Amino acid sequence: QVQLVESGGGLVQPGGSLRLSCAASGSIFSTRAMGWYRQAPGKSRELVAGITRYGNTNYADSVKGRFAISRDNAKNTVYLQMNNLKPEDTAVYYCSLGLAINRPEYWGQGTQVTVSS
Repeated sequence: QVQLVESGGGLVQPGGSLRLSCAASGSIFSTRAMGWYRQAPGKSRELVAGITRYGNTNYADSVKGRFAISRDNAKNTVYLQMNNLKPEDTAVYYCSLGLAINRPEYWGQGTQVTVSS
């Protein structure tokens, strides 16, 4: 069983930055793809960024150039650096672990990100 624990969310002004972290338990982290999804009120969950076991990344068009995903296999942790945040980035952010970026097997509990002045 894998547990994912997110941290780093909070309230930030437009144009600000946050760094989310997701720590995974267990021993399969390095063999799996990781993803960051988000869900805003009244909307479905969407993929924001993903990183394969080999380090290849992809991003939603809405965050390209502003967000960066990275992973540290030695720490079983994936990160999401979010810069130039906008009010429309407000959502609960979830990390995922799975065989592929778009095939999550496990989810974290989520961390709230609120962008507001």
